[in-house]
Amino acid sequence: MSNGTKNVHVAVYDTLADWEVGHAIAHIANGSFRAEPNEFAVVAVGATREPVTTMGGLRVLPDIALDELDPADSAMLILPGAATWDAGGNSEFTEAARRFVEAGVPVAAICGATFGLAAAGLLDDRDHTSSAAEYLAASGYKGGDRYVEADAVNGGGVITAGTTAQTGLAREIFAELGLYTPEVLDAWFRLFQHSDPSAFPVLMAASGAGR
Repeated sequence: MSNGTKNVHVAVYDTLADWEVGHAIAHIANGSFRAEPNEFAVVAVGATREPVTTMGGLRVLPDIALDELDPADSAMLILPGAATWDAGGNSEFTEAARRFVEAGVPVAAICGATFGLAAAGLLDDRDHTSSAAEYLAASGYKGGDRYVEADAVNGGGVITAGTTAQTGLAREIFAELGLYTPEVLDAWFRLFQHSDPSAFPVLMAASGAGR
């Protein structure tokens, strides 16, 4: 991080589930619904700097490789789901997540990435969720008694969510980063999760629209 910018690192790998982190990274990157300047930047990190292809067929060029990633230079590591997680893939990103947890830097994971964290023992001792309790149980982890039926859970700086909880994941990420005030965060979730029209004026006022 430099010049006051806080980097949020997003892991990218083949078959990445494009839709699962779209809300989160778009709002982090562009600072929507913030009157003040946005201090966050999204940085894509790959196993190498070679391009990867998402589940939707998009080719993504990582900004940095994993060997360049340092938790001290990051505000958060976000791990999207991918078809490769269930077969034990992306273990290098699981180890990166472990380094972040040990350094006290937040990690967010959704869908298959929660399976990877569970298999690595990173969810054994903290509240968490996923797509289903039975899904995580297949990892052989020891944290089943800490599983929470919720769209997204922040277990001491490790955020987890199931595959249908893109907005829940984003809400917990925004809260952890302090991206929005509680009022704006509530309005954001009501609009994007529930299509609540009463939330729209709150977000417009927060963005400074019409000033």
